[in-house]
Amino acid sequence: MVITMQKEFIINELPTDFCHASTVIQTPDGLLSCWFGGTHEGNADVAIWSSHKRNGKWTAPVKLADGIEANWNPVLFYNSAGKLHLFYKEGEKISDWKTYLRISEDHGKTWSEPCEMVAGDVSGGRGPVRNKPIALTNGTVLAGGSIEKGEWTAFVDVSSDDCHTWEKTAPIKIAGLVYEAGEKTAESNIAVSEQSFYGRGVIQPSLWEGTAGRVHMLLRSSEGYVYRADSSDYGKTWSDAYKTELPNNNSGLDLVKAPFDNNLYLVCNPVQANWGMRSPLSLFKSTDNGATWQKLCDLESEPGEFSYPAIIASGEGLIITYTWNRKNIACVQVAKEELR
Repeated sequence: MVITMQKEFIINELPTDFCHASTVIQTPDGLLSCWFGGTHEGNADVAIWSSHKRNGKWTAPVKLADGIEANWNPVLFYNSAGKLHLFYKEGEKISDWKTYLRISEDHGKTWSEPCEMVAGDVSGGRGPVRNKPIALTNGTVLAGGSIEKGEWTAFVDVSSDDCHTWEKTAPIKIAGLVYEAGEKTAESNIAVSEQSFYGRGVIQPSLWEGTAGRVHMLLRSSEGYVYRADSSDYGKTWSDAYKTELPNNNSGLDLVKAPFDNNLYLVCNPVQANWGMRSPLSLFKSTDNGATWQKLCDLESEPGEFSYPAIIASGEGLIITYTWNRKNIACVQVAKEELR
């Protein structure tokens, strides 16, 4: 299957030594993308940056958040009132970082002052850890979170009042997984913070609603495969995480349920190795609610780091952003006609 894509780079001149972990959203006048960047992942100077695409051109990057400690993993989301939410992490240690929030009522032109998403949170980061929240058929909003403290576990933050307050579910984990405290699970030359190589389990859920009230997630794992968990009560309770057929390199993934055909589209690195290579970066399709997956194409296949994708869908097709060798954020658009 040959798929025609439109690819461009978001950043004309990178204002930092690296960039990583993009998020993207469609606004009334174009696209908005955010990412984090600085001298090195985890350093105190790492901030959240953004760029708008208006009239066919991406604007020069603008700094949106720069806390005392490192910033990480921005996530963009519109609530039902049309308020644009920017969630992001702050903290030197991933195990103890906090989630901060800024809100825009003019589609990203101006923003509220940063505040903690959940005041006084000491659990290691509430709300969306990397991937976008979803709004369910009953109006509930779900945000996929995770905690990296030895054994990695996921959870979901549930909001029944349009993102004003949140209730955290019980942990979602791999049953029977054993992790010894302080165990280093891999050596790697990927330019991540050294603390990332300690820990084992599942993190960074990507969510979708199959039928009303039946919600599912795919999870990044340290175990060589993408894992999955399911809920039958609008995300309040979840099964244990279980292995799928999809390889995973312990790197980020993202999926979307497309409104134009109700199929699932997933972007990931299909590499079966803990902290394995972050190439190729591939697009998959499922027509059976995630039971099986068909590889459609590689977005990137040469040696390098092509990672941490974000994918959204409109009535016209798919929009995907991802890290391009930590030197740019790539944006790929695929028309829905290419996906039949």
